Amino acid sequence: MGFRLDKIRTLIWVGDSKKRLKEFPKQGQKDIGDALYLAQIGEHPPFAKPLKGIGGGVFEIVKPFDKETYRAVYAVRVGENLFVLHAFQKKSKKGIATPKPDIEIIKRRLKAVKDLEESDEKKRKV
Repeated sequence: MGFRLDKIRTLIWVGDSKKRLKEFPKQGQKDIGDALYLAQIGEHPPFAKPLKGIGGGVFEIVKPFDKETYRAVYAVRVGENLFVLHAFQKKSKKGIATPKPDIEIIKRRLKAVKDLEESDEKKRKV
């Protein structure tokens, strides 16, 4: 499947998500970076899944590495860009659910991004 360079979504890092990703092991950074690139060009990354309970268009990349689990959450249904909302290491050993404090960060950042995009859209119409 081909893609057009003019159709690549701009990647926007929200909050400290890029800084947090840079704290991951190098291979984890590479794997998540590769997955984000696939999302930028309109492909579905192989280890990304919809993040439940947040709303449509928000996906979680889950990458096990060296007995740890690293995650990055991104939104694709907000304007024309791809927003990386959060990156974190899942530390809880109970179940596979995303920890509540991380969910709260994601929700807060998603709301901020949506509000900003809505404001920018209104400015473009004037």
